[in-house]
Amino acid sequence: MKLTFKRLVILILFLAIFAMAARISVDSDTWWHLRAGQWILEQGRLPETDPFSYTRFGAEWHYPGWLVEIPMVWIFNASGFGGLNLWTAFMVCLAFLFVWKTTEGNVFIRAFTMILAAASSGVYWAARPYLVTFVLTAVYIWLFETMRKNGYRSMRRDSIWLMVLMVLWTNSHGGFLTGFLVWGVFLVSSVIDWLTHKLDFCIVQRLLGLGLLLVGCVCINPYGFEMLAYPFKTVGIASLRDYIQEWQSPNFHAGNVQPFAWLMLALLAAVGFSGRKMLWSDFFLAGGFAFMGLMAGRNIALFSLAAPMVITRHLSPLLEGFTQSKLRLSSSDKVSTKQAWLNGGILLLIILAVIAKCCLVYPLSANEKAFRDIFPVGAVEYIKQTKPEGKLFNSYNWGGYLLWNLPEYPVFIDGRTDLYDDEIIDEWIKVVKGEAGWEATLDRWDVKIILIEPGMRVTSLLEDGWEKKYEDEMAQVWVRR
Repeated sequence: MKLTFKRLVILILFLAIFAMAARISVDSDTWWHLRAGQWILEQGRLPETDPFSYTRFGAEWHYPGWLVEIPMVWIFNASGFGGLNLWTAFMVCLAFLFVWKTTEGNVFIRAFTMILAAASSGVYWAARPYLVTFVLTAVYIWLFETMRKNGYRSMRRDSIWLMVLMVLWTNSHGGFLTGFLVWGVFLVSSVIDWLTHKLDFCIVQRLLGLGLLLVGCVCINPYGFEMLAYPFKTVGIASLRDYIQEWQSPNFHAGNVQPFAWLMLALLAAVGFSGRKMLWSDFFLAGGFAFMGLMAGRNIALFSLAAPMVITRHLSPLLEGFTQSKLRLSSSDKVSTKQAWLNGGILLLIILAVIAKCCLVYPLSANEKAFRDIFPVGAVEYIKQTKPEGKLFNSYNWGGYLLWNLPEYPVFIDGRTDLYDDEIIDEWIKVVKGEAGWEATLDRWDVKIILIEPGMRVTSLLEDGWEKKYEDEMAQVWVRR
């Protein structure tokens, strides 16, 4: 099979996405997922109660991520942090493979839109179980869109896949609620089409039945019916919106968020100038995920999966004539031997460039250097050497890092917001802000050590009764006198 220019463009597209995603992907939550996976492998069972903190020790903790946390530990044990970085890049590419399947029209327009969408979603690429939600959201959109295009004639076959994937999803990440959002979009769209006499009511009935089956699939997990309420428990934590950055509205002044704005503008421009009537499913899917992205930065990635389908559906017919007549771009698969060899040479050079990029993020030294810029590496080394006695009050952003790198000290808090809920998160905020009662909180939990960022308000209030034992640009360690 000769390498045509069209195939070359597609291969370059996915190599580019892989290169974009091949970066240091270990963030603050990666660590506690690794620690949980390690605990499961050591104990040979799933946790029923919290084994890692002292503020919630023994409290019920049922997290739906074991099916990803265990492989994450395997990858780490086999290839270290570099392996996790490449796993992240692979999962990102896999998601956009299904996004590509939903796009239509000219290959160059599709490729450009995909690159923009990838840049937009990059704000939330990290080595976490969330990547399963990223991939399966793309798969769900593709399966439902495929059913819609063929008049739902393949619903029986595709429903089996949707149910199998929902079982996998439920045991991998709490974001399985997103699958129901995609289902709801196509259900509501089918109801509108039925009311306007464009669809038989039996399709609506089948979609309703599929929804009930998906609910049943959620219950196929080690914790049973409890998982049905899990997503609502998480999003109901008020402190998430008040403090946790990924749950807040995006800051469009940040460079890594601006592609999200460009993608939304591209969507509006494509729909506005095309003159084509917008499908109800496109409207609800793109509009709904755009709204969610504006409300919480972590949802930007979901909008990036839905937008390319809608943009190319409206933009490709608008520009098809221009790309063919002005740029003389042919979609023919015919290519001369000389051109095929030239295309192969170009592809080889790009593959080598991608390998070079991977070599920058794979070595342990490169990862450890990056960690020193975001985690309290020096402070943790100091605590390991001096071994101060007592309970540790820690920064929320570093809780997961401490679970993995300082396991002998149970944490006050970490990224498991579903476990700590508003009660502990509010207590933590009270302390770091130095609000009334902060000292009583530390006394109640018998805190003897504080590991925190230098800029926190409470650091200016620790002169009496506390002694600063360690300080660098990243962290301070205070010990009670």
